[in-house]
Amino acid sequence: MAAPKKKPAPAKKTVARPVAKKEAPRKAGAPFVKKEMTVEKPSVAAVPNKKQIQLLRGMKDILPRDQYYWKAVYEKMQNIAEDFGFDRIDTPILEDASLFLRGLGKVTDIVEKEMYVFEDRDADKVTLRPEATASVVRAYLQHGMWNQPQPVKLWYWGPMFRHERPQEGRQRQFWQGGFEILGDSSPVIDAMVIQMTYLLYTEFGVPVTIHINSMGMPEDRTRYKMELVQYYRAHRNETCEQCKARLMKNPMRVLDCKEEGCQPIKANAPQIVDYLSNYSRDHFMKVLEYLDELGIPYFLNHTLVRGLDYYTKTVFEVVTSDEEQGSQTALCGGGRYDLLIEELGGKPTPACCVAPGIERLILQIKKRQLPLPPQRLPKVYVAQLGDLSRRKAMVLFARLRAEGIMADQDFSKGSLKAQLESANAKKIPFAFVIGQKEVQEGTVIMRDMDSGVQETVDFNKAPQILKRKLGLEKAE
Repeated sequence: MAAPKKKPAPAKKTVARPVAKKEAPRKAGAPFVKKEMTVEKPSVAAVPNKKQIQLLRGMKDILPRDQYYWKAVYEKMQNIAEDFGFDRIDTPILEDASLFLRGLGKVTDIVEKEMYVFEDRDADKVTLRPEATASVVRAYLQHGMWNQPQPVKLWYWGPMFRHERPQEGRQRQFWQGGFEILGDSSPVIDAMVIQMTYLLYTEFGVPVTIHINSMGMPEDRTRYKMELVQYYRAHRNETCEQCKARLMKNPMRVLDCKEEGCQPIKANAPQIVDYLSNYSRDHFMKVLEYLDELGIPYFLNHTLVRGLDYYTKTVFEVVTSDEEQGSQTALCGGGRYDLLIEELGGKPTPACCVAPGIERLILQIKKRQLPLPPQRLPKVYVAQLGDLSRRKAMVLFARLRAEGIMADQDFSKGSLKAQLESANAKKIPFAFVIGQKEVQEGTVIMRDMDSGVQETVDFNKAPQILKRKLGLEKAE
């Protein structure tokens, strides 16, 4: 009987394996580098199409190309503050919501419509600050600054938050600087704050006029509001719906109406200056006399009111004229707030402030193409060729900085030509070039980028030699 035939064995499946590349033998003394496994990237089709996250409405990135403007405005404001003897204060962005409810007034637009109010995880009601004056007053009281010699002069810089319709120069997160003087009732304080604000704009070349008015003291406003309400009720059918609502809740805000149909009524409304007490009138006249003496142009705007309850006596806005469109733009505002400190738990204390909007000032500078102060620019470019030269170049760069010489570099670049082209594009006057020969000899090539003239100098003496070339140090 024949033996049964054996079934053929199933064919083995072959799996493609990556072929390892032959590596060149490592030279003696060379450092060992562990090779990482390469993972094949998935095809584009395999990556899910994820939606790109965008900025929230009313928020804005401040990009590197704009930082030059922000730096210039910050330094200008800092210099003015220091010239007038102000100290810097920084308050938190997040505050107890009651600070602004009590300080700004419950029937103001900021409190009713614009504040970012929410409960945190401890169930405390907190607010992203919509302005900084109330925060400064809270700090003044909490840290006992009222015990210091008065007045206390403070300045600040930072972001504020209001949930309103975004517009040019005013986002939902916007930046303000501010000058605050607490503890002095003299009208010269009002004039000083206006003078500082005027200098901030005019020293950049932005032509401005101060619109100014007096809101008097509470007893002055009580008499005035009665006349104002009576006048507007007589014209009730001619006013907008918002003015009718304001007349019931906060009558003086009708003077802030921008509706075209309400302008003739507003123009003929009673003027608060006619209802000021002798004390309030004398204070206001002295402020104007100081402005006259300083030569600061101003316009008596009898319809000017500020939207916050804490203002008393002097109020003002900084206004610039648009010659092309014949329109006016309000850049910032300020005034006296003699009642706020008492409202927030302190003793009756007079105070005055202003809060320039940073974005609006920068827009004016760009629109008018105004020159900014010269930037701090590098005086020398440190170029290198090779790894050992790069190490020496980094040492030289550090020494230059320690000597107060601003330098530039592209240490990640290996091409000497690309580095020198970068130096030329940035109009840097000198370059230090280090190659292998210079490393061995302890020297560096100093190149005049305009003329192309080169000289070899001692590595350790290079910063001092460059200083003499730049006129920063006298030759011995």
